[in-house]
Amino acid sequence: MTVFQALILGIVQGLGEFLPISSSAHLVLIPWLFGWDDHGLTFDVALHVGTLLAVVFYFWHDWLRLFKGALSPKPSQEKRLFWYLLVATIPGALIGLMLENYAETVFRAPLLIGTMLIVMGIILYWADRRPQVRELGTMKLSDALWIGLSQALAIIPGVSRSGSTMTAARILSLNREDAAKFSFLMSTPIVFGAGILKLRHLTAEAINLPFMVGVISSFAVGILSISFLLQYLRRSNFKVFVGYRFLLGLVVIILALVRA
Repeated sequence: MTVFQALILGIVQGLGEFLPISSSAHLVLIPWLFGWDDHGLTFDVALHVGTLLAVVFYFWHDWLRLFKGALSPKPSQEKRLFWYLLVATIPGALIGLMLENYAETVFRAPLLIGTMLIVMGIILYWADRRPQVRELGTMKLSDALWIGLSQALAIIPGVSRSGSTMTAARILSLNREDAAKFSFLMSTPIVFGAGILKLRHLTAEAINLPFMVGVISSFAVGILSISFLLQYLRRSNFKVFVGYRFLLGLVVIILALVRA
């Protein structure tokens, strides 16, 4: 792993973790396209740490309110949302643990990734045509469970954790900005859990310059991508991301068939 490769992959993780384009797909495809060696579990830890720090940094005020609400004996919107976020995390965490070996092997096939980029792009386009008539405060437990189940699909590279959760939220008619915000808040426990699981493979010798570059670049770009998407969705829709998914998916499928 060179510093340049670490920088590129950190940027890709920071963008793809929060934009609905699938960071896991890009982290598989970029080494595949350029013939780089597999970056391995150690560098995965660096990327997860960076994006975890980004979402915690950006939403620390929100999480502070949520924790205060959860600890308060009085019912409140914050208390309800805190528990909804935890409930929504459970399906993705369980399925992620059950299918971890497949995620590292079978699901990393470029042909499957290209197909899922297109399929989820179609579903996102359809979901985004739903009316924007609901806000975060109107969420129910059943909504949180539905969004949590959709997050579990992101075990397959190309689906996108943020893309699947925003799609589910838009199917439920949440407005785009709140769909994105719930998705980002939801990423905190799931990314934290994934990072903790991967930390068992980390050694002191592995924390080198590429590792630090991966953490810093994914953190910095993650903050920028969160800020960008929240502002962008106040005035626009998901069509540009749908178009990107289609183009990338077609390119990947064609290259996979040619290289077969």
